[in-house]
Amino acid sequence: MIDLYTAGTSNGQRAAIGLEEAGLAYKTHKLNLQAGEQKQPQYLQINPAGMIPAIVDTDGPGGKPITVTQSGAILLYLAEKTGKLLPKDAARRAAAYEWMMQACSDCAGTSGSIFQLTMMVPEKSPANTEHFENRLLRFFRAVDARLAGREYLADELSIADLALYPIYAARKALAEKAGDLPNLTRWGAMMAARPGVLRGLAACA
Repeated sequence: MIDLYTAGTSNGQRAAIGLEEAGLAYKTHKLNLQAGEQKQPQYLQINPAGMIPAIVDTDGPGGKPITVTQSGAILLYLAEKTGKLLPKDAARRAAAYEWMMQACSDCAGTSGSIFQLTMMVPEKSPANTEHFENRLLRFFRAVDARLAGREYLADELSIADLALYPIYAARKALAEKAGDLPNLTRWGAMMAARPGVLRGLAACA
């Protein structure tokens, strides 16, 4: 059994969607981030950084328990554990790694900056927010170009798609307002209809 510690953020959703799409049984522990539950001593024993998500797999390598944090690392761990979500073809697998990293670094970092600027900083700056929105749209346009003539980022469902989707879902209005991302919006609608994606989002709600 896998214990998932999560919340309704893009990072938390990414781990839950990964578990669903990998077909693994898990138990969800939802943390209230506003109440600071991720900073409580009990959770800090699981992740000393005080961040979500984290998983504890009682049947880890060699049958021993293992804790994995960081949503991208969790996706990789689940894919390797199950043999799913990583293409067997070497070129496709390299593409899955590349676009997963783009999602977890470029897209996620920029989306996170938008959240901080609009919700958390003491002094709001529309100009700064617009700067990061435009930056995210540049990354989205690279994804849109990649998806031209493709269903998935690595030509088959992979960790790359699962890494990106929660960010797209959070910034869907921005992408639709831009009006020049037809491949991304088509892909987003397809991902949104997947039962595993729907169950993963529901687990974090």
